[in-house]
Amino acid sequence: MARTMQTEPHIAHPKLGRGRQLGLKPGDALIAVDVQQDFLPGGALGVPRGEEVIQPLNAYIAAFHARHLPIFLTRDWHPQNHCSFNSHGGPWPPHCVQHSTGAEWAAHLHAPDSVRIVSKGMNADQEAYSAFADPALVHLLRELDVKRLFVGGLATDYCVHATVLDARAQGFEVVVLADAVRGINATPGDETRALREMLEHGATLTQWAH
Repeated sequence: MARTMQTEPHIAHPKLGRGRQLGLKPGDALIAVDVQQDFLPGGALGVPRGEEVIQPLNAYIAAFHARHLPIFLTRDWHPQNHCSFNSHGGPWPPHCVQHSTGAEWAAHLHAPDSVRIVSKGMNADQEAYSAFADPALVHLLRELDVKRLFVGGLATDYCVHATVLDARAQGFEVVVLADAVRGINATPGDETRALREMLEHGATLTQWAH
């Protein structure tokens, strides 16, 4: 994700935009994690109900874009012989192979041209769940004067979890978008445990008030 879940304050009023409800301000950025074809139901490593993150993420992306706040899309971008593949001793079926259909963004994900793409897992011998596996992301966030990260995507109990913990370790405030994450739950309860651990490390949990 025990301790009580914290939430970001927001104003639940139908005439207010999502950005105002979230209290978006300079220094905020959005990270949408691995919303790729292979992680959707029917994909090589489909997350149950993973398609449900797309609509809320589109709305969050629009809110950040309207305020000219940074938006990052992360993606697995694996070589064919990546160590995470069960064909090479790893735990997962081959997925998100570079330039494959499965590595493409979800068809209905709407992202402006200004988004920044963070590719990870490109080294065949190194697993990379976190968006911060490449230190360049931290440097870029510092250059952009980002203080607070809003994080959604797939999957809660793996790449979202790792990204959030690394962001907290780097000193960023982190808000997990509860309506825009879904977990694999390879072991029952994994998503709940991941949310709890994120909260224990100082992240907060929120969603748009409808």
